[in-house]
Amino acid sequence: MPPATALRTDSTTRRFVFVLMPEFTLLSFAGALDALRLANRQVGYKAYEWRHIGEGGGTATCSAGSSFQLDGDLDELRHDDTVILCAGTNVTKHTSPKLISWLRREARRGVTIGGLCTAAYALAKAGLLDGKRATIHWENHDGFLEDFPDVDLTKSIYVMDGKIITTAGGTASMDLMLSLIARDQGADVANAVADQQIYTSIRTDRDTQRLSVPTRIGVRHPKLSTVIQKMEAHIEDPISPATLAAEVGLSTRQLERLFRRYLNRSPKRYYMELRLGRARNLLMQTDMNVINVALACGFTSPSHFSKCYRAQYGTTPYRERGSQGASADT
Repeated sequence: MPPATALRTDSTTRRFVFVLMPEFTLLSFAGALDALRLANRQVGYKAYEWRHIGEGGGTATCSAGSSFQLDGDLDELRHDDTVILCAGTNVTKHTSPKLISWLRREARRGVTIGGLCTAAYALAKAGLLDGKRATIHWENHDGFLEDFPDVDLTKSIYVMDGKIITTAGGTASMDLMLSLIARDQGADVANAVADQQIYTSIRTDRDTQRLSVPTRIGVRHPKLSTVIQKMEAHIEDPISPATLAAEVGLSTRQLERLFRRYLNRSPKRYYMELRLGRARNLLMQTDMNVINVALACGFTSPSHFSKCYRAQYGTTPYRERGSQGASADT
């Protein structure tokens, strides 16, 4: 295998510019960067080079607390650069006017811009995702939909729509980079990089983020899985347990027994926990008022919503909103 050092620079060298926002997710950034390093090692020359920049220059600290020296501020880039915006926790707080202006300027100049993890929020805030397909980490999905209805939000692990790229976070950045490497250098190089990363299954933009319902709940019962999928799809307008049971050919009592046996709770309780979980995400990720959050999660009475929320989380929705910033990624 070619040595990792003394790589020659080729005329086709492609430059990635990683923009590290405060509290960015380390896994997404590291996975993307290391794929480029390994691609260089595999082909034996500097097919890729990279810089790390951020607002103000200096250093950037990831959500795990480790700090990284930056190569510069948000300066003007080359037209053929690829920007990779790395975000993570508290993305709404860290999406500054300066960053938004810089993103808009570079997009107008034709620079390809990608966002890892929660960075889709910053891209959307800059107006770069209007009318485009995009993705974001599943935990931020609900809040994003409320904030940016003009974005065609998917649950794919990554999306490439023209010169705008978004990923779902975590290891999805590796899948994205492997796809770009395959396009630039061929599938054999991308597969060799994946082997070096002990990455046994390269996913595509047709793969979705979350595990299937049976895998997530640890139960492979088709009717139970179908009911849970229906619950997840009808948070704002909940379906009664009797209707859910009838739709999968069960009696209400049979459905109750299934939930008790496999999930140790009633269908009503499970459904309530799903709705309250969605509400908590919206409270932490958006500026929606508490009444609108309640309505979005199927509660017609704010007092009932507050009572249920307190029983689940030990605090009221109003206090949750006051104590939390925007939600994080992995």
